[in-house]
Amino acid sequence: MADLLESDAGSQFWLKIMGAIKDPYAVERISEQLLHQLSIGHATDTEAYWILWILFNRIFNNQPAVRSLFLDKFLLWKIFPFCCLRWIIQFAVFECPPVSNSLTKGCETRGLLDTMQHLMAVWSRREFVQSTPMEQQAYVTAAIGLCMERISKEELDNSKDLMHSILQGVSFRLESPTYLIRKMASNIALVFSQVIDPKNPLYLDDNCSGETIDWEFGFTKPDKDTPSNRNHTEKHTDETKRLSTSQTEKDLDYSTNQGRGKSEKAESKKLSQFKLLDPDEIIDLATLNYGSASDEDEDEAASENSDSSSDSSLQPYDLTDDDTDLKRKLTQLVDVVGALRKSDDADGVERALDVAEKLVRASPDELTHIAGDLVRTLVQVRCSDLAVEGEEETSEEKRQRALVALLVSCPFQSLESLNKLLYSPNVDTSQRIMILDVMTEAAQELADSKIMKPKHQSRALISTISESQAWFLPSSMGPLGAGFWKEVSETGTLLNYSNRYERELPLKPGQIRKGKIRRWSVRSANAPENQSGWTQNKFPVYSAAFMLPAMEGFDKKRHGVDLLGRDFIVLGKLIYMLGVCMRCVSMHPEASALAPSLLDMLRSREICHHKEAYVRRAVLFAASSVLVSLNPSFVASTLTEGNLEVSKGLEWVRTWALDVAESDTDRECYTMAVSCLRMHAEMALQASRVLESAESTLKQKSIGVSSNLSMAKIKIPFSNVEY
Repeated sequence: MADLLESDAGSQFWLKIMGAIKDPYAVERISEQLLHQLSIGHATDTEAYWILWILFNRIFNNQPAVRSLFLDKFLLWKIFPFCCLRWIIQFAVFECPPVSNSLTKGCETRGLLDTMQHLMAVWSRREFVQSTPMEQQAYVTAAIGLCMERISKEELDNSKDLMHSILQGVSFRLESPTYLIRKMASNIALVFSQVIDPKNPLYLDDNCSGETIDWEFGFTKPDKDTPSNRNHTEKHTDETKRLSTSQTEKDLDYSTNQGRGKSEKAESKKLSQFKLLDPDEIIDLATLNYGSASDEDEDEAASENSDSSSDSSLQPYDLTDDDTDLKRKLTQLVDVVGALRKSDDADGVERALDVAEKLVRASPDELTHIAGDLVRTLVQVRCSDLAVEGEEETSEEKRQRALVALLVSCPFQSLESLNKLLYSPNVDTSQRIMILDVMTEAAQELADSKIMKPKHQSRALISTISESQAWFLPSSMGPLGAGFWKEVSETGTLLNYSNRYERELPLKPGQIRKGKIRRWSVRSANAPENQSGWTQNKFPVYSAAFMLPAMEGFDKKRHGVDLLGRDFIVLGKLIYMLGVCMRCVSMHPEASALAPSLLDMLRSREICHHKEAYVRRAVLFAASSVLVSLNPSFVASTLTEGNLEVSKGLEWVRTWALDVAESDTDRECYTMAVSCLRMHAEMALQASRVLESAESTLKQKSIGVSSNLSMAKIKIPFSNVEY
């Protein structure tokens, strides 16, 4: 085919045309537009290869600039559709036509190994993972994967430092909190394992199974998911899945039910046959008597048979210990702490985790005295080592729910222990992340706590009965929309000493209609009839205990703790927790007191200019939380009083968010920065309106002020607005 095209006059024309173009930028633009048009026209791999061969084969071999264009710029710095990437690799790296429209390696493999080493040298650097946009990382990863699929084990062994670069790049990506970056590492690790040992592939991701590997990572599919949407959706899914409480807990007496005797089970079975489905159902006493009489006959017959049997027919009693007496019901928090500390008793730990939350929610008198010990024990217990295989997540959820219950029921004592454990060298990274997750969920629960208040309804002391209503009918008082009383005829009984009446009632808030008829004195399943519930924010009282100890010493490097370096995931979780706490105290006086300290922490260069995008996203979230939580009247008062600490902090939020929106490579950071700027503009507008209203109020009241004060001007710091 190559000789045929070389002799063709039309092919010679295009070869000479491309050779006559001396401007490298023009060659780059022509090749880019050609690849995009071939992708739009749905060209096959064979068609695309020969078109590229006709136009660029001669100058690719003769001009180093064109060769660098295809092997360096088009593989590392440009982003093409996935099909174009396949065509570039087939033409420039494999240098042979495809077979059956699939990538085919040529006889000469020196170029393949050189390209692999060049791509891996960039891909394995930590700076590439931290600062490169997600689309670019996915594109380079796909190029490496397509090349590695055609390499052999002997070629991999003979290459210099290629294996070390692969392992280094995979390890860096597995440490990332972003799912898409971890998926890139798992795909490369899978291909690498298939090259080393095809019979034993290494699956680091449960979703990565099968012979084909998804090298597009969802960027070029029809739904066109943006990386920001994918990262945002995956993060809240991990947080929701980790903190969900859909798993129902076991009953307190579950373990004790296993040790009941046969006679007790038989008795419960007999009693279950007479379940009362309807309170007005008539029960035939003769049936009950007959049942009891038949039971007595059976017992007498059994006793006669046992007496008549010989001694040789007696069976020996089983004296083996089934440990039923040891599986006692845990009803005290002291017993729960003792069971959790016995790491060699997996069943005891599991039973303690089952009842821990219920006992804490009951708020016993001993809770305040034992809360600290229970918190430390729950944090230090190893659920993954003690739980049954496949049920590790269930045990972790039970532990987290118990810790959240402790923080909600006994905040100060529990927070004292958690804050000490947060920076303790005896706690690992997973336990620190769990502590911060628990504090986040507890803050939200305290902010959304519901309280029940009795209804105060004004009723007449002396009730009057309408003349049109009979004396024996129930009172017509009730909610608006209630129907008239109707007598209900009883069925199945001969003697009725009272009448029953029903009427339709309107639905209450939060109540779902389950039938056509509403009985008298129906009430919601969530709240008593004489009480009403509403939400009251209980978190502001405990906000300082949540935030200040956690903010203290975050920049200190201790033994096993390095938040500004290795433990950047813990740092991101910490900043996110602080942002949630600020949102929970929104429009409360505590927000005004805590905002300056948080802004001072966020302004430190090690945090706001962190290399990891995960930390920068958390900082943007916390900064926006500060803007949402502050009352505009407080911002206006700080400006008039000359409080430079708050005004400088708010001005820093604006300038830093503007810098992130202009220069940050992460797409989600850009989106969050734009949203933060919008919140800052709204907050500034509301504060200026407060200042204008205060000024107009003073003018209307004609308050006399001194001449020096009346001529004074108030200037908002770092702006051109004067009042």
